[in-house]
Amino acid sequence: MIGTKICEMLGIKYPVLQGGMAWIADGELAAAVSNAGGLGIIAGGNRSADELIEEIRKCKNLTDKPFGVNIMLMMPNAEEIIDVCLDEEVPVVTTGAGNPGKYISAFKEKGIKVIPVVASDALAKRMERIGCDAVIAEGMEAGGHIGKLTTMVLIPAIVKAVSIPVIAAGGIAIGEQAAAAFALGAEGIQMGTRFLAAKECNIHPKYKEKVLKARFNQVTVTGVTTGHPVRLVENKLTRKFEELEFSGAPKEELEELGRGKLRLAAEQGDIEWGSIMAGQVVGYVNKEETVEEIIKDVMEGAQKVISALCERFNG
Repeated sequence: MIGTKICEMLGIKYPVLQGGMAWIADGELAAAVSNAGGLGIIAGGNRSADELIEEIRKCKNLTDKPFGVNIMLMMPNAEEIIDVCLDEEVPVVTTGAGNPGKYISAFKEKGIKVIPVVASDALAKRMERIGCDAVIAEGMEAGGHIGKLTTMVLIPAIVKAVSIPVIAAGGIAIGEQAAAAFALGAEGIQMGTRFLAAKECNIHPKYKEKVLKARFNQVTVTGVTTGHPVRLVENKLTRKFEELEFSGAPKEELEELGRGKLRLAAEQGDIEWGSIMAGQVVGYVNKEETVEEIIKDVMEGAQKVISALCERFNG
C-alpha cells in the first residue's frame, strides 16, 4: 500500500486528508477518517471557540489517532480559534484565507504541524520560508472557494518550487486521480467532495442527496466578478447569482446574496437557495459509503494504477 513522507510526518497510515469543510466537517467525520487511516480535519471557520472545543473533544473521544483543525485566518474570531487549537494541543492545523506566519512559533512550541492551503508556487515558497511543515496545493476543480490554476498545472509547479511535502487537492475522488497526483509529485491527497457522501458525514440529507444525484455538468462557478469565485452545484441560487453578475450588479449586492448560504444548505437542507458546494468530481460520487470504504477504494485504486503502469513500461 502507498506510503509517503506525509504519512511519516503526520503519523497516519494512508496519505489522505479530509477537507476542513465549513458547516460540514465535524468531530464525528474527522474521527472516522482518522480511524480509517487518514487525517480527519474539523472545520474551525464556522464555529465559536466553545463550539470548536466541543467538536475537538468529541473527536478525541472517538479516536486516539492524529487529526486536525482547519482555521480560516480571515474570520473575526481566528485568534480565539488558534488559542483553542493551542490549548487542546491539536496535532495538525490547516489554514486558509491568510498568512499563518505570526502564529508559527506558538504552534511549533506545542508540536503542532502547520499546513496551509495554497493556490500558487509563489505562495508555497512563502509558506516554506516562514516554517510551515507542508502545503496543500488546491486546484480550481475543487468545490467551494477556488483559485485560477488547475490541479494538473499547479501540483508540479509547487513540487518544483518547495522542498516540503505537497498535498494535492481539487479534482480528486477516485484512485486514478490519486495516482495522477502522486505522479505529479504530491506526497498526499486531500478530498472534500467524496467525503460528502460518507455515512459519517452529518450534512442535511437533502444536501447529500443533491450531491449523489449531481452530474459533472451540473457544477458551476459564481462570484467571478467579485474576485471570490466559488464552485457550486447548480440551483436557483446559482442561477440568480449568474443573472445578477451578467447584469453588472454591484459587488456588495452579490456578496449579500451569497452570505450565509452554505449553512442554509448544509444544516437546514435548503437545496435551492443554499450553497451546495462540491467539486467537478461530483459525478463520481454516486453512492453513500463509510469513510473506511471510501479511503480503501481510493488507495487500492491508486495502487492498481501505479502497478499497471509499472508493468506496462517495464514490459
